[in-house]
Amino acid sequence: MKTIYGLLISVTVLFSQVVQADFVDVVAKIKPSVVGVGIHTPTSRPQNILRGTGFVIGNGHFVVTNAHVLPPELDDKLLQKMAVFIGSGKQAQVRQAEIIATSELYDLAILKISGTALPAMTLAKKQLRADGTYIAFTGFPIGSVLGLYPVTHRGIIASTTPTVVPAQSAQQINIKMLKRMRNPYLVYQLDATAYPGNSGSAVYDMSTGEVLGIINKVFVQSTKEAVISNPSGITYAIPVKYLYQVIKENKIKIQ
Repeated sequence: MKTIYGLLISVTVLFSQVVQADFVDVVAKIKPSVVGVGIHTPTSRPQNILRGTGFVIGNGHFVVTNAHVLPPELDDKLLQKMAVFIGSGKQAQVRQAEIIATSELYDLAILKISGTALPAMTLAKKQLRADGTYIAFTGFPIGSVLGLYPVTHRGIIASTTPTVVPAQSAQQINIKMLKRMRNPYLVYQLDATAYPGNSGSAVYDMSTGEVLGIINKVFVQSTKEAVISNPSGITYAIPVKYLYQVIKENKIKIQ
């Protein structure tokens, strides 16, 4: 009996090592497609402000992120430009970006970048994935503090749930919430902890690296300090099917 038990443990350990090795390869393949999204101001210090994360798709010239990551406005007098930051750390490069599509409903934005093509991630099929699916996301948590150093988190799809979050009182219901109540759509709830800088990160299948969704919000405590010391751990992601919809509605040819 002990021999069988020992054999089972050995097989389990070996399987875990194989899975871990495969995941290491997936992350290494994903990281060149992960970019920072923000503002470049050549006349100011600092010149670059990181607002969130994005990832490259299609022919290597398109970047997906959240609509809420985009700056509300750019100051022409300061020569501010929408920018995508590639690479990591002090070796990061700045690419000028053009906003070609946004969706407030799905909190998605698609940018087009200049220069040579970047390695692109592969979008999964439109079908929703089942609860329990192993996922990961790579991005720039607390990017304004930690800088352009990609960080990977992993977990599972914990639930697929409507976007509408019940309000505690009638006073908390606003016009945007009422609109969503009339037309809710499904999002993934994840058990992995994301941070504000992860907004726009691709949620990908741990085994294949295919994009399953896009991180768009995380429930946080009442202060920014509590986000770091005591995060809620409740993260939501927009399923990739809605990205396909935004691409189609805007007639974007990503290939």
